Amino acid sequence: MLDRQPPQPSAGQAFSTPTAGRTPGRTASATLPAVQPLPPAKPVRLRIPAINVNAPMTKLDLDRAGALRPPPADNPNLAGWYGEGTAPGSAGTAVTTGHVDMHTGRPGVFYELGALTKGDTIEISRADGRTAVFTVAAVEVYDKERFPNDKVYGSSDLPELRVITCGGYVNDTGYQGNVVVYATLTAVKQPNGHFLAG
Repeated sequence: MLDRQPPQPSAGQAFSTPTAGRTPGRTASATLPAVQPLPPAKPVRLRIPAINVNAPMTKLDLDRAGALRPPPADNPNLAGWYGEGTAPGSAGTAVTTGHVDMHTGRPGVFYELGALTKGDTIEISRADGRTAVFTVAAVEVYDKERFPNDKVYGSSDLPELRVITCGGYVNDTGYQGNVVVYATLTAVKQPNGHFLAG
């Protein structure tokens, strides 16, 4: 069993201003300079240097209720992405998810996700050889009963990313919410190693 609960984001990592009234088509993380969106390509690996994540990615779909299925439970170091949605790096809101911990008591790929802070980077290697580099704009935790679907999943004309895992742990009842990381594409590493930055 784990000897501690996963870190949760502090209030200081939340958005500092309300998102209501923003330009239509731009969602909550559209506060960072973004580079030009990339054409769609399959994501193959996700890295978050600040919390030592280096994980292969797998395509996820929706269940009958319309909820995103989690990655398989037999591989704690696996991140998933919603394959019918936006590809990471393309214009729109790409969604990735992974386990915070496993039924065996082992930590999952996103055990430390709540420890991320504004300005941290998330890198996603793609099948086209490019690496999409996202910068974290905010980290928030929501109760499952009041999950802000429009804010988290809303469409955008910018290349944005959401990284989601379980959060809000309560003794005896388990996870009652979700940690959500909001990030925007701010650089692209080309196959030749050159960077394009916003």
